[in-house]
Amino acid sequence: MTNTFENVNLAFSKQSVHYDADDRQNTILKEWRAQVYEHVYQFLEPGQRMLELNAGTGIDALHFAAVGNPVLATDLSDGMITEIKRKIQLHALNKRLSVQQLSYDSLNTLTGEKFDYVFSNFGGLNCIDDLSRVTKHLPLLLNDGAYVTWVIMPKVSVWEMLGFLKGHGQKAFRRFRKNGVMAHLEGEYFPTFYHSLSDIKKAFGLSFQFIQSEGLGTLSPPPHRGDLAKGSPLLYAFFRNIDEAARDSFPFNRWGDHIIVTFQYHSR
Repeated sequence: MTNTFENVNLAFSKQSVHYDADDRQNTILKEWRAQVYEHVYQFLEPGQRMLELNAGTGIDALHFAAVGNPVLATDLSDGMITEIKRKIQLHALNKRLSVQQLSYDSLNTLTGEKFDYVFSNFGGLNCIDDLSRVTKHLPLLLNDGAYVTWVIMPKVSVWEMLGFLKGHGQKAFRRFRKNGVMAHLEGEYFPTFYHSLSDIKKAFGLSFQFIQSEGLGTLSPPPHRGDLAKGSPLLYAFFRNIDEAARDSFPFNRWGDHIIVTFQYHSR
């Protein structure tokens, strides 16, 4: 796994240079991020201390810190960490936003830290094959009653599976491959693993109560189809309206390009 994470570091370090510009230009990604925040604010209280995993360039960490939640942003990537440090200085958020370069399977090194909320956005956790390698460290880091919200790519993506009708059979069902698939980003290759809701629940175990899940991009196009959102706004709006109606209901609350899942920790 070390070599795998080295490739992840290289890929996302290269991406860090243009990540924010890509994010700002992507209508779908903006709407997804707003949906994620809406989900989080059901549980996050003002002033609660947050731990963010795979924080990227710090877009989400900056958002939560700006509204009054102290955040420790962690990421594996050299380039992403550099971007977060730059933003901390730029926005004078030293008292509310801190950063540490850290892989999420090494959370045990955060000794003496306690958090009220753990957050991970947009599939960073899909770079690991077994989520229990992350969750096993959480009880030592959480206050009783703390929440965990992760945005993860599940096994079932209706939009991808519809690609079968266009002759993209291999891609349409790639998420079901037991050993994952090879992702290609910025010239680097690394495995990606897809986790069903039942897989995620199993990884959290008995100390965590499952609270809620909802689909993200359940029936609407994913961010790489931003051309559809711009070129056919009425059609895109139609898909988004269907998503909004279905995303909280079974089985669409566990299907999608991503799913948003929230658990609550109870010490025993």
